[in-house]
Amino acid sequence: MKLPEVRGTLTENRDLSSLTWMRVGGPADVLFQPADVDDLRAFLAALDPSVPVFPMGVGSNLIVRDGGIRGVVIRMGRGFNQIEIDGTRITAGVAALDAHVARKAAAEGLNLTFLRTIPGAIGGAVRMNAGCYGDYVADVFVSARAVTRAGDLVTLTAEDLQFQYRQSTLPEGWVLVDATFEAPKGDAQALEAKMAAQLAKRDETQPTKDRTAGSTFRNPAGFSSTGRADDSQDLKAWKVIEDAGMRGATRGGAQMNPMHANFLTNTGDATAADLEGLGEEVRKKVYETSGITLEWEIKRVGETTPD
Repeated sequence: MKLPEVRGTLTENRDLSSLTWMRVGGPADVLFQPADVDDLRAFLAALDPSVPVFPMGVGSNLIVRDGGIRGVVIRMGRGFNQIEIDGTRITAGVAALDAHVARKAAAEGLNLTFLRTIPGAIGGAVRMNAGCYGDYVADVFVSARAVTRAGDLVTLTAEDLQFQYRQSTLPEGWVLVDATFEAPKGDAQALEAKMAAQLAKRDETQPTKDRTAGSTFRNPAGFSSTGRADDSQDLKAWKVIEDAGMRGATRGGAQMNPMHANFLTNTGDATAADLEGLGEEVRKKVYETSGITLEWEIKRVGETTPD
């Protein structure tokens, strides 16, 4: 593969397991860590259009399969983690951690507290329309900027991204670089206290110290086109998993966490195949016992290895 010259870093045959929270997965043909937006634009414009690209954040909601990823994985780092505040608008680079954005906003009396307990960075939060406590990215989203596969820098609206529950739409090969939010005003001290309470509740109910990727499956509830919940169908994934007898279920080094049944866990020596295979076992069992088809929230990418 002929690669363009860059100011960032290019690494061939880069193992990806150390870059994901689940600590599994094979190598990328190439890992590109762009220095900044201009470096990313020039690279994509010069890269052979037939070479696939996969944008990657901090790997918090991701399983890379054991065979790795063909093409170029683009991992956004320091050149994309800025956080800027102008009045009630907050613009954050895609590599800015959700928790950092929430804390910096709160210090300025701006309420993005729902981001405080969401693992990962802003790019993933936008792509997944992340949310909790009844608030979603779609509620505060103003716009985002992305680099197209051809290297053009474009601005995207909520209509462009078509937010839905735990998902949005972005053309193949496009790479988000930052997003702007309109945050409600609040009292800084009250917002800090609210986030502290949220963290305490999370630590009491979720296995935050275990090797997981957050919630494994979407809640099987109805949601509107804007990504807001329809409370008339308030089912929880953990409950249907538990009712199916799959809390604590294992496969190789993978386990459905005993503390929270919707957290797929690498207990220490799981492969990506163990994790994805256990997830599929859970989906099958839940369907057999309740008729509900669970949908993955964790993104699974790459190639499997031959049996």
